[in-house]
Amino acid sequence: MEKFKAAVLLAGVGDALGYRNFTRENSALGAKIQEELKEIGGLENLVLSGDKWPVSDNTLMHMATAEAVITDYWCLEDLYRDLVKRYVEIIDKLPGKWSDPATIEGCSQLKPDNYLLAWHTPFNEKGSGFGAATKAMCLGMKYWKPERLETLIEVSIECGRMTHNHPTGFLGSFCTALFVSYAIQGKPLVQWGREMMKVVPMAEEYCKKTIRHMAGNTPKLKLFFLKTNHTYRRWSSEGRGGRRGHDAPMIAYDALLGCGGDWTELCNRAMFHGGESAATGSIAGCLYGLLYGLNKVPKGLYQDLELRERLEYLGESLYRRSTEEK
Repeated sequence: MEKFKAAVLLAGVGDALGYRNFTRENSALGAKIQEELKEIGGLENLVLSGDKWPVSDNTLMHMATAEAVITDYWCLEDLYRDLVKRYVEIIDKLPGKWSDPATIEGCSQLKPDNYLLAWHTPFNEKGSGFGAATKAMCLGMKYWKPERLETLIEVSIECGRMTHNHPTGFLGSFCTALFVSYAIQGKPLVQWGREMMKVVPMAEEYCKKTIRHMAGNTPKLKLFFLKTNHTYRRWSSEGRGGRRGHDAPMIAYDALLGCGGDWTELCNRAMFHGGESAATGSIAGCLYGLLYGLNKVPKGLYQDLELRERLEYLGESLYRRSTEEK
């Protein structure tokens, strides 16, 4: 249970650290904030208060997703209808925060009053952003058991394309949820990529069976898995690492591989790289929490974090629901 709580909490911490970096004028220069951290004594002396280090819409959308999946829904369609209502409500909380444009547009297409088509949004050429991936960690936490793999695939894809109906967007949701399940299962970190490729045919088959707006989606289905360059900038879209659904999970995973369990190194790689650090930081923080817990994380980074109590409650609830559910 403690690692589940740590995962949801550190997803918020990673988001807050990266979001502060984004809102700065020189956000493209991630090294600048690292220099300033050194001046105050490093991460060990940093306190993330809500007024100076707020969480972004990534955390709000992740919380909304988690709050839905811990409810007593009768079937997945009822879960999807609940998610639609929660996502639409979240829009009212976003004006004061910078948001992924695809998230805003996707939510505007949802139909909470339409029982049959509530979550059916049209294909969106601009829906390839990171927002689907950053709200999917809790799905991997809910459906982490190997025997729930088919459910994980379906829910992560459907949840993703509610707001990001573009393969690069909603397959980012699938990838993030799958990696989270691997962390909980205890699969060796270096094997996650290979293991994912074994599951890709199942995800592709689900997409082919259920995909809507074929003309837009079909040509792009396989592009998500063809991004194999070796630097964040070359992975990225528009020169901003983590900007899209394909590179946000990839950068988070790369940071986890490279940090060797060291929290500060993870932050340097995932939260301060100068791109969409809030997105990659959120995913990386969650995965780190599942693998290592809070022991190596300075308390100042989470003791006063915005929405801390709610985040911890969601982590605890996800643990109970995932272990009790048959």
